Amino acid sequence: MDFAPPRAREHEILEVPVYHLHDPSLPLVDIFVQVRGGVSHFPREDGPALTALSSLIRNGGTRTLPPDSVDARLDLLALQLSVGSGGGGAFAALNSLTGTLDPALELLQEMLLRPGFDPEAIEVWRGQELERIRRREDDPGSLAYGEFNRLMFGDHPVGWVFTEADVAASPEGQETGRAEASSGEADPLARARLERLHGRIYCRENLIVGVAGDLSWEDAEPLMEAFLREWPPCPEPLATPPTPELRRAGGVFILPREVDQTTVILAGPGGLRQEDSPEFFASRIADFILGSGGFTSRVFSRVRTERGIAYGASSLWTTPVRYEGLVGVVTATRPERAVEAVELIHEILEDFRSAPPRDDEVALALEQIVNGYVFAFESASQIVGRRMGDRAQGLADEWLERYLEGIQTVTPERILEVSRRYIQPGEMTLLLVGDAARFGPGLEAFGPVYRLFTDGSYEPWEAGEDPGS
Repeated sequence: MDFAPPRAREHEILEVPVYHLHDPSLPLVDIFVQVRGGVSHFPREDGPALTALSSLIRNGGTRTLPPDSVDARLDLLALQLSVGSGGGGAFAALNSLTGTLDPALELLQEMLLRPGFDPEAIEVWRGQELERIRRREDDPGSLAYGEFNRLMFGDHPVGWVFTEADVAASPEGQETGRAEASSGEADPLARARLERLHGRIYCRENLIVGVAGDLSWEDAEPLMEAFLREWPPCPEPLATPPTPELRRAGGVFILPREVDQTTVILAGPGGLRQEDSPEFFASRIADFILGSGGFTSRVFSRVRTERGIAYGASSLWTTPVRYEGLVGVVTATRPERAVEAVELIHEILEDFRSAPPRDDEVALALEQIVNGYVFAFESASQIVGRRMGDRAQGLADEWLERYLEGIQTVTPERILEVSRRYIQPGEMTLLLVGDAARFGPGLEAFGPVYRLFTDGSYEPWEAGEDPGS
């Protein structure tokens, strides 16, 4: 398939990359601001404040405007604004009428560069986060994903699980180091901490900007120059995010919970990163055929359609840009069928790596992925956003086109080669979150069995002990 989406042009203003794509079909303009710097660039004790930062920028007012005045201004100008963050950075997306773009940019600049960190907004966020932490164990599925990441990634940002103690307010200097107390950062959400982190992240060298919609570059350039001129230089470079040491020891971990559905996760190191390589492209087709492709996938059809073990089951094969991800299978079933589900998943994985997939499976996967790819370019905003995302991850400017080309070169033989190399069921880690007293026998066949606790610790089952005892 030959597909040539419109390209967002890359410009540079004050050494900041600015992507632009003109689309005059509606009198609307989208402004995107992406900043590098997040949880992965800072020590664990800064994690809660970094997680709160985007919410407080949106809801905590500015130095000159209280939160309700910011909301009133957004309503008056008919603006749509979203602010969010991920492990590696943060973003803001503003949608404005062309005619009110000047005051819209002034407000956006004020919010991003001079946040007010309203004390009441801080406490609202803290209360919501504490309640989320307290309810964490009420959702076995979410609990399972969090604990599995902690098992696999250990003391790495992906594996961090924050507790009430990490978020709760601390009296000045209590249970903190002298340096924190003297700097005014004893509280994990102290204003001094928020301002320090904001200053490290929201600065010029960390910035990528995008403009899409009813604005020519001739009109956009002076607006962007005025918007960017007030961004200060970064005080120092961000730390390089750590590379995780993934768990490779395998084992069976049971987190007992008296619920009627047992969450089952079987996964191990995936061996691949997102990059321009035949192995990466083959892994995308392999994952689709194995379990991410829905009803037609191997995992879904055998676990649900043929055996009726679960309502849903899927594979995962994550491929971050900087380090290898995970490959495996996830499902949920009745406790009495949990061991049967694990046995079947092992069988499916071994079958998958024993022979090439059928030609019709590969053709269907290619058709679905390529056709779905086209819908990622339906609007100027999507195109600009994708280009900015690729730039932020360090991918080539032509990555979107190269991905489409590479995915269409995958053969069944290449899929088999990649699957045999990286899918190793016998070395994967198995986690079950459910009513262990109702599990059948046989889990010890998949490795040493451990009882897992929600603080991340675990201990072996005693010899002869039933998993549910």
